[in-house]
Amino acid sequence: MRWAAWLVFATLLHGQAKPDPWHSMFDGKTLEEWRETAFTGHGKARIENETIVLGAGAPMTGVTWTGEFPKSDYEVRFEAARLDGNDFFASLTFPVGDTFCTWVLGGWGGDIVGLSSIDGWDASDNETRTYADFEKGRWYRFRLKVTAERITGWIDDRQMVDVAIAGRKVGLRYGEIKLSAPFGFASYGTVGGVRKIEYRAGPRLP
Repeated sequence: MRWAAWLVFATLLHGQAKPDPWHSMFDGKTLEEWRETAFTGHGKARIENETIVLGAGAPMTGVTWTGEFPKSDYEVRFEAARLDGNDFFASLTFPVGDTFCTWVLGGWGGDIVGLSSIDGWDASDNETRTYADFEKGRWYRFRLKVTAERITGWIDDRQMVDVAIAGRKVGLRYGEIKLSAPFGFASYGTVGGVRKIEYRAGPRLP
């Protein structure tokens, strides 16, 4: 009886997939596979205190990832802070299958959070629009999960985005934000800091 019970337990244990490992995208020392995004009037992206600092642009500054990255079934996490200014400081453009989307963080004057765009509507006008007060100089933890069915995002432990996307039109806001694709961070007239950038991929994300 004990042997039979052990076999059942072992079978169940074997059938449980281990969590996918996290992969670092930033070593805290160099830009490595990041390049400065060619926005018109962009500021300087630099490394300081193990942080990618996006200098204030006119209007945008950013960095774009040049390495491999999944198109779907992945999760990304990072820490970011608004170091100076009053608009978005680390908005993330990311792949959604064969298209792209931007998670706007503190846009439209500083407090709007949401996805641009869903069915042609920007974050300021679609159902993903929420609000967050970002304290200048404070670091926040961000996590975003993308599947073929949903996009879900958290700031610290608060869920900010949870939207079904199957059968809907997901795309980028018109303009130079397309230069952030396939994966990149951008600030708008604001100094932003980004650090501890990691991702993991797989169909069994928790």
